[in-house]
Amino acid sequence: MLIRIDPTREEPVFTQIAASIRGDIVAGSVGEGDRLPSAKQVAASLGVNLHTVLHAYQQLRDDGLVDMRPGRGAVVTAAAGHIAELRDDIRALVDRAESLGVSTEVLAGLVRGGRGPTQARAARSAKGKT
Repeated sequence: MLIRIDPTREEPVFTQIAASIRGDIVAGSVGEGDRLPSAKQVAASLGVNLHTVLHAYQQLRDDGLVDMRPGRGAVVTAAAGHIAELRDDIRALVDRAESLGVSTEVLAGLVRGGRGPTQARAARSAKGKT
C-alpha cells in the first residue's frame, strides 16, 4: 500500500491519508481482513505527526472501514468489500461526468448531497461565522 499526500493542498493531511486508503480499498488492493501499516510506520514514512495518522485511522473507523483493536492494529472490515463492488459504477459515473464536462469537484459535491463547490464553500464559511 502506498499512501499519498500533497502537503501543498488545502485539504488536511489526515483527510488525504484517509482518502488514499479509501482509494486503495476501492481499487481492491486492500481488502477485508488486511492490516494497515502501524500509525507509527505511516507517520515515519510520510514525515507527519503520529496523531495525524491516528486521526485518519479514526476517520476510517468512523466510516466503518477499519476496526481498531489494541494489539492487532487497524484491520480492514467487511465494508471494504462492499465499496470495492462499487468500483465499476464509480468509474462509469466519473467517465460520464467527464464526457458532459462536469468537473470532479462538482461531481463529488453532488455525491455528498447535492452541494456543488460554491454551496460547499458557502456552507464552510457559514460554519466559521457561527
